[in-house]
Amino acid sequence: MRVWAMAQTVCVLLDDVTKSALSAIAGDRSRPLKHILRACIVLLSSERLSVQDVARQAGVSRPAFWRWQQRFAEEGVEGLLHDKTRPPGTPPHSTRTVAKVLALTCSEPPDEVTHWTGRAVAARTGISLRSVQRIWQEHRLQPHRLRTFKRSHDRAFAEKVEDVVGLHMDPPAHAVVLSIDDPSTGSG
Repeated sequence: MRVWAMAQTVCVLLDDVTKSALSAIAGDRSRPLKHILRACIVLLSSERLSVQDVARQAGVSRPAFWRWQQRFAEEGVEGLLHDKTRPPGTPPHSTRTVAKVLALTCSEPPDEVTHWTGRAVAARTGISLRSVQRIWQEHRLQPHRLRTFKRSHDRAFAEKVEDVVGLHMDPPAHAVVLSIDDPSTGSG
């Protein structure tokens, strides 16, 4: 196999074994389409066509043509049948970070807020908002939807609750006590 490049024309000289291997790949309809396409690119370029003609006939862009020509020149037929692996994107967060996000989300929020927001957790843990959202999604947490008893910061709250509950449970004589959710009263 020899590859000759002249301006916008690439000439690939194939020996009989390589040409028959590529023809077998191009004619095998049970193969993945990407393998067939790559083999066709190399076969078409062995016909001394211009880059633009090969790209047009194969239905690919010129950069794609160059990429598969380069791969064929470096690795031969096997190079056309395997995709190069890419390094993974951002590595997942450590279990320690995930545990920190979960513990923070389930703890009491600061100041007078009712629940943790994604931005607040992200700022406190030093990771992105989207990362916090992914962790919450993986663990099925929705802190904005939790229905919990919210603490009152009123110092006399306990006495007020006792007065209201006491009046309801043991009303004074001749007092009319209506409960909003009591179906017997007809109200509500």
